Amino acid sequence: MAIWTLADLHLSFGVPDKEMDLFGEHWKHHAAKIQEHWLASIKPDDLVLIPGDISWAMRLEDVRPDLEWIHSLPGTKVILKGNHDYWWGSLGQIKKILPSSIHLIQNNAFHWGDVSIAGARLWDTPEYGFGQFIEYRENPRAQILTAREKDQDEAERIFQRELGRLELSLKCLDKLSGPVRIAMTHYPPIGADLKDSRASQILEKYKIHTCVFGHLHNVKRGIPLFGEKNGIRYLLTSCDYLDFQPLKIFE
Repeated sequence: MAIWTLADLHLSFGVPDKEMDLFGEHWKHHAAKIQEHWLASIKPDDLVLIPGDISWAMRLEDVRPDLEWIHSLPGTKVILKGNHDYWWGSLGQIKKILPSSIHLIQNNAFHWGDVSIAGARLWDTPEYGFGQFIEYRENPRAQILTAREKDQDEAERIFQRELGRLELSLKCLDKLSGPVRIAMTHYPPIGADLKDSRASQILEKYKIHTCVFGHLHNVKRGIPLFGEKNGIRYLLTSCDYLDFQPLKIFE
């Protein structure tokens, strides 16, 4: 049994007017690319971690085709909310439509054999930035930022809330006591230079082995990003960064 990860699927089977082709030639038919690589690598007994930005759907009824598509692929899947998962509302409502092979991380943890998974979305923080590593491209779906989103104090409040959710989820690992501890976040929990951050200190406190995350797109090639710090592997797993191929992290 192996553990794989792939973030930022950005599926749109329920909202076909939101296909990813607008973001570059490499995004054309990206779901078919993911499916091809997934079927070639992942077995029914494997585990797949998807740290956020699963679907462009805005409403719960529109995300059903995307969740069913993920369910149709081999493996047990664990998903986390990303900043574009606007469909993600009440856990009670989500669970009513959630296919059996998909499990949620939100203020909880998931146990799979000897592996325990926890995490939280996180948010932007002034502690670190990634502008120098990104090839800027105009976002055709960009929206005008609200005053709330521009407010640095508000962003810090959201980040603090997310840190609380991260710790709440990680506390569940002690109850599950799996020897392999993996964290999922959507936003990176640490800078590319691996300097200590508030999030990384929490991950170290709970003895995480590996942290997988996404969110970053159009990352420049040939530049080393992230790595290992204080016993934790930090892995960027945005699907375009990985050429739409799931990354094996444990076997």
